[in-house]
Amino acid sequence: MRRLVAGIAAGLFLTSAAVLLARDGEAEGEAALPEAAMADAAETQKVRELPVIPELGPPPKADPVSKEEKRFNRVDKDGDELITLSEIVQPRRKRFANLDLDGDGMLRFEEWAISTIDKFEGADADGNGTLTRAEYATTAPKPRKPKPKCSC
Repeated sequence: MRRLVAGIAAGLFLTSAAVLLARDGEAEGEAALPEAAMADAAETQKVRELPVIPELGPPPKADPVSKEEKRFNRVDKDGDELITLSEIVQPRRKRFANLDLDGDGMLRFEEWAISTIDKFEGADADGNGTLTRAEYATTAPKPRKPKPKCSC
């Protein structure tokens, strides 16, 4: 507790000393300038003019597109303002084709669960068909990298 109070007191002391020194330096700097130099500086500031900015017209109006309109436009691939069944199903067909390993157009449970089965078999180090705690720990997902807060 004493350390905390001593730390706060020391911080306040250092802060007030820095403020006083800064004020003292400003006062000395002003006194060190001759009056002629101060008059020249004031005159220079009076002569300076602001640049002329050409007049711009009104900004273009933004076409507000709602979230629902954006979602519709993503699905409407041909842009005819109508969504067909094939436009909705097409993205899913690619994923289905990746899962349908034998290409028979039918998805068996094993095909759907292949990544889970592969993960299980990879973790089963002794090949006995069961996972111990240590083997199961190897299946834990890797931590994700944090996303940057800005794209600077």
